Amino acid sequence: MRMYNPAHPGEVLREFMGDMTVSDLAGHLGVTRVTLSRLINGNSGVSAEMALRLSEAFRTSPELWLNMQTQYDLWQASQARKEKVTAIKRRLLEPNPKQIGTRATA
Repeated sequence: MRMYNPAHPGEVLREFMGDMTVSDLAGHLGVTRVTLSRLINGNSGVSAEMALRLSEAFRTSPELWLNMQTQYDLWQASQARKEKVTAIKRRLLEPNPKQIGTRATA
């Protein structure tokens, strides 16, 4: 079940930072201040590399950060959709009599 209107991971990161400045955290993570600022302000998402950096800095799992990003992205996409795709009706596939018994053995 999808979370209703999940927070952008940048909002959560802002809470994890506590009193730390963006410049200090950026330096600690080894990224530019601009990169971190864009994430915190919701203008960019968490990449796999950033998830690894955040997980090491805050002793969390990288999956925590990537899952937050995925939940956020899915919610945003679901709200922006104009058209739905109809389900594909599956037919049971009948075996082809010509193929029965022709399997090669090793």
